[in-house]
Amino acid sequence: IARETGQPLSVAILDIDDFKKYNDLYGHLQGDQLLKKFGNLLKMEAEENHFLVARYGGEEFSLIMPNTPQSEAMTFLNQLRKKTNNTPFDGVQILPYGCLSFSGGIAEWEKETYDASALLNKADMAAYNAKDQGKNMVRIYSHQSDYSAQQSLNLENDIAEAEQQLKIFLSKDVYTYRHSKRVYQYAIDFSKKLQLNDQERKTLMLGALVHDIGKLEIPREILNKKGKLDPDEWAIMKKHVTWGKEIISTDKTHSDLIPLVELHHERYDGNGYPYGLKGDNIPKLARILCILDSFDAMTTERPYQKTKSFEEAIEELKNCAGTQFDPVLVAEFINMIKVNYSLKDCVEGLNQGTG
Repeated sequence: IARETGQPLSVAILDIDDFKKYNDLYGHLQGDQLLKKFGNLLKMEAEENHFLVARYGGEEFSLIMPNTPQSEAMTFLNQLRKKTNNTPFDGVQILPYGCLSFSGGIAEWEKETYDASALLNKADMAAYNAKDQGKNMVRIYSHQSDYSAQQSLNLENDIAEAEQQLKIFLSKDVYTYRHSKRVYQYAIDFSKKLQLNDQERKTLMLGALVHDIGKLEIPREILNKKGKLDPDEWAIMKKHVTWGKEIISTDKTHSDLIPLVELHHERYDGNGYPYGLKGDNIPKLARILCILDSFDAMTTERPYQKTKSFEEAIEELKNCAGTQFDPVLVAEFINMIKVNYSLKDCVEGLNQGTG
């Protein structure tokens, strides 16, 4: 169709996260019911936009989106992701995020695309990348994407070591582990955007992986509590940055990560913790990590808050520029999200200031 009409055409692959765990616990009959309910939700949303949807195999679904460039497809998929997170499904409280989620990949037809299977394969690769980077996210296939960016810095050993430390989370807080992997991916992308030197890139990427390691010391009932934390619980939660510093300090080879672990909750206006540092007194990489950490926290389901769409999260970033976030760095990050994730018109008026 796209070849004949010249109109844009995008396809997407959606892979339900942690479906095997759900199936193993509840059995195939309830697993089939979950697939059916999610399929009905997907079909309803697709038909409203004149998209075609089909079961692609197992827990995967495919979408064909005529007259839709990848930027609009990305907007649709992120809205669908948010709705999926917020829709009640029987038994999903046992899943890592306490809700149903999916990893999605998008590919847009190009002149050099030779057949439908090649296009679907690109979308599948992007979906796999989304799953590999922490799940509950959507990625667009790009020829320029470096899905193994750490190799360019010869970081294989350091990354593997950091991941080994993070895997401790799997027995206590899978959400934090996956959150850290997604923040790590944002760190890869944003370090390129800012043209950081090799040492800064390495520090930011490793810091993104281990920034919440202090949460190992937080009781599980506080980490997974539904609803708002009380003052005593919040005081304990805030100690994770200090405990994280103590854990990282045991390995002298990673002393450069300490500012990122300890200071990523400092605010540009001086109202953060643990020290109330202000403006440029907060190290640059910690100011960057604050933005990456906050953006992922807003756009991913947590026990105590509903998911924001990328557009809603960007509005929050803009509203908090100059208060919570470095205004120059947050403007650069918003521009990167617009380009890398093809969010159409999400930063309209950015050149007039970010607040």
